[in-house]
Formats: sequence, structure tokens, C-alpha cells
Amino acid sequence: MSDSDLIKLYSGRILALAADMPMTDPLAAPQVTVKKRSPLCGSTVTVSLDLEDGRIVRYSQDVKACALGQASAAVSGAAMTGRDMTEVRVARDQLRAMLKADGPVPDAPFEALEVLTPAREFKNRHASILLALDATVDAMEQVGASELTGG
Repeated sequence: MSDSDLIKLYSGRILALAADMPMTDPLAAPQVTVKKRSPLCGSTVTVSLDLEDGRIVRYSQDVKACALGQASAAVSGAAMTGRDMTEVRVARDQLRAMLKADGPVPDAPFEALEVLTPAREFKNRHASILLALDATVDAMEQVGASELTGG
């Protein structure tokens, strides 16, 4: 299969994911809200969440990104509830390695990010694809730091 055939194969799936964004209902009084922006393309993802015992119990995202960034946020957003910091960091690091170093597809429950494998060639979209996981890691770190300082 040629690269163009592979991109055609995945483009329908990417667009379907982008059109069916989960976890978009705003949270009332979340513990933390983090907005991340890709300076290269201007995509933004805003994540709000609540943690309980170190796990995400409520999650919301507002995604203003290209179809690739939206597809990434759709997959990761659907998997966020119940995840702890280690799981989210591993997913982010695995996605980064998949895009930038031809690494394997992220582990379950983030394995559907494999749909973005053809985006390896589009380095200018990598930051947008990583936004949702980057924002979630930042948000979890902020809640953790606040809990450590009693804030």
C-alpha cells in the first residue's frame, strides 16, 4: 500500500473522530482548567478536570484544532475517565514517540491513536496532535502540586 493509499484509508476515520468529539460538556467548578496552544498552527485545547485519589473522575475538553488534533483529542478524551497521572504521561510519551521516532502505537486504552500514524510525515501537525494529552498532563500536575501545598 502506498503512502497516499494509507492516508486515504485513514482520512475517513480521522474525520469521523473529529466530528464526534466526546467529553465536551463544561464542568461546573472544576479543580483545574488548562489551555494549551500550538504556536505553529494556532490550534488550542482547553481541558478541565477533577481528580479523586489521583484518578480523573470528571473531564471536559474544548477543542479548536485541525482534524488531526481533533481526532487525537477525541480518542484521548474518550479514554480519560479513570486514568491516573502515569497512564496519561505514558500515553502522551508513546504518542510523541509514535509520531516523531516511528515508535509503536500507544497502549490501551489509547490504542485508537494508531489512526494518526500517517501524520508522522506531517511534522507541522505534531504539536496539535499532542495538545489534548499535553494539556491533561499539565492539569493533573497542577492539581497534584496544589494538593501537596495544601492549596
